[in-house]
Amino acid sequence: MTVSHHGALPPSPWVQRWSHLVRAGGTVLDVACGSGRHLRWFAQRGHAVTGIDRDAEALAAAAGVGTLVQADIENGPWPLRHGDGRIHTYDAVIVTNYLWRALFPTLLHSLAPGGVLIYETFAAGNETVGKPSRPDFLLQPGELLRLCAPLRVVAYEDGFLEGPARFVQRIAAVHEAGTGAAPARYPL
Repeated sequence: MTVSHHGALPPSPWVQRWSHLVRAGGTVLDVACGSGRHLRWFAQRGHAVTGIDRDAEALAAAAGVGTLVQADIENGPWPLRHGDGRIHTYDAVIVTNYLWRALFPTLLHSLAPGGVLIYETFAAGNETVGKPSRPDFLLQPGELLRLCAPLRVVAYEDGFLEGPARFVQRIAAVHEAGTGAAPARYPL
């Protein structure tokens, strides 16, 4: 098996654009991190990073960049838990080019108060331009908004991108702490 193409690519422009929402020095979890393009992006900005992926070879390419966890999160238990079973929380959860709907509640529970979810993956329509093409791997119109309903959506896009041609949905959303103070200001 070859190393995931994720390591050869620069960080997603969507991730770059919204990374300023992550608390300075905060913890970042990259789910299905591949060979670590987003781990490197956040580590270079002073964040403690954790990456999880099932591909040992891809993770090897990210060696030395934060904490790496090899796990099959689709067929096994969520491995990022405290000894008492509580899910570890992070100041940001990053997901790109990956969709496993059953994992969404866990992703939301992995956000600390004030934490940011930055998510970007393929959407319906992608089957007309390439892979992935199976409906299991394509978000339906508005689906990402519905999945993130408990969060404060700061930005959302659903459409077509060139180079390479693909249909995507992407979101930047915050788990608001609910302090009752003045509304938070999320710079756009």
